[in-house]
Amino acid sequence: MLNAFNLIIHTAASMLGVFIIGVLVFWFIQDVTQKKHSVLRNYPLIGRLRYLFERQGKYFRQYLFANDRDELPFNRATRSWIYKVAKDKSSTIGFGSTNDLNRPGAIIFVNAAFPILEEDQLPTPSLHIGQGYCEHPFEAKSIINISGMSYGAISKPAVRALSLGAAHAGCWLNTGEGGLSPYHLEGNCDIIMQIGTAKYGIRDQNGNFSKERAKELSQVVKAFEIKLSQGAKPGKGGLLPACKVTEEIAHIRGIPAYHDSKSPNRHVDIHNIEDLLDKIRILRELTGRPVGVKTAIGGWQFINELCDYINRKGLDYAPDFLTIDGGEGGSGAAPQALMDHVSLPIAEALPRVINALMQSGLKQRIYVVAAGKLVTSADAAWALCAGADFVNSARGFMFSLGCIQALRCHLNTCPTGITTHDQRLQNGLVVEEKYLRVANYAKNVNKEINMIAHSCGLQHARLFRREHVRIVQKPGKSMALNVLYPYPDKQEFPTEFG
Repeated sequence: MLNAFNLIIHTAASMLGVFIIGVLVFWFIQDVTQKKHSVLRNYPLIGRLRYLFERQGKYFRQYLFANDRDELPFNRATRSWIYKVAKDKSSTIGFGSTNDLNRPGAIIFVNAAFPILEEDQLPTPSLHIGQGYCEHPFEAKSIINISGMSYGAISKPAVRALSLGAAHAGCWLNTGEGGLSPYHLEGNCDIIMQIGTAKYGIRDQNGNFSKERAKELSQVVKAFEIKLSQGAKPGKGGLLPACKVTEEIAHIRGIPAYHDSKSPNRHVDIHNIEDLLDKIRILRELTGRPVGVKTAIGGWQFINELCDYINRKGLDYAPDFLTIDGGEGGSGAAPQALMDHVSLPIAEALPRVINALMQSGLKQRIYVVAAGKLVTSADAAWALCAGADFVNSARGFMFSLGCIQALRCHLNTCPTGITTHDQRLQNGLVVEEKYLRVANYAKNVNKEINMIAHSCGLQHARLFRREHVRIVQKPGKSMALNVLYPYPDKQEFPTEFG
């Protein structure tokens, strides 16, 4: 009798073991074949634990988990918001905000007593960059756009998803300094070609600027952007490690394969502001396309001298747009000393640049693109209040692709396939799924920017002014942005759009 009972127990245990193994095998196959979650495709066990902790963490937050707003460079609340809007899910929350409105630097918008009714709301007008100054002005429709991320720094499927998503959302895609690849063109979206200090993708065999290549590129890109510096590494050129310089990437950049790709820390053919303005005019006349400049800001001498030179030489020499990057770092890998301590944050740099343009009478001639850790609709709305016309984001769109902030962008081991050329890891990023998240993120950020505008009593987001936002200075006290950064005596506001 005892033997029979032991046999039953043994059989039941065996069947349970087979069942458990079967479930695990089923889950493994399900995880590695599904297309929505990159981490699950690449790391099934770790991925399931991650999603379990992410989903259940809010119930144990007071015991085990850090506050939603503590983590850097982007906290969990911000990342979760981006994941939601990228999946086109509601961003509605309950039981109050976890955002500390007493924290210095917190943004508070000035709501109107009588907000704009739905029937009175207007679509955000397009702006025509370069109109009246070049043969082919660029109609820019979206407030939020994709900042420069080079093919090489990010992977082929990431570039493809960004291109297709940008086309779907109607925003532009900046190539980054690595040059134009076939994957940037896959979605037939609006492309801005960035010209970095090494002239990747627009250089001759000797590494010098190629007029012939510029003319070829002008047939497929909407505008050019001369990059002087960026917030991630101001004062230092880009570096792509040899392990990322594949044959294809080397061909696109015009450099040897499997060697470190190092850019000079400045353009060797641009020695001063006058040289810069001459280059802008030459490139615009050569290509017929708008030409802009990207730079981080360390002080006021550069922007003041730039405005002075433009007024002396004439508006034909002015950049059609200025991309102002903050010193908060960026998607590119860089020495920590530069990321942490060099160039002004966007919160200070942007309003000062806008004031210089207004005071010199150039604000309507030069559109301003704000960049630098601006990933939410509130960030973008603040930038418009300060005086920007557009907002560029790199890391916001990386999160929309599935980035989990693993901080391994420079190691070729990105677990979500975004910043790696390891084919196995790239397989986790399914373009057909992720491009829709890119598009959803752009559309929903634009939508929420306008939602904030309507709550402030504005018909559309291009009517934002500094008086519509307050910045917390110390606990319990905020200050209107137009008091913190007063408009110059010579104010210059656009009277029409489009």
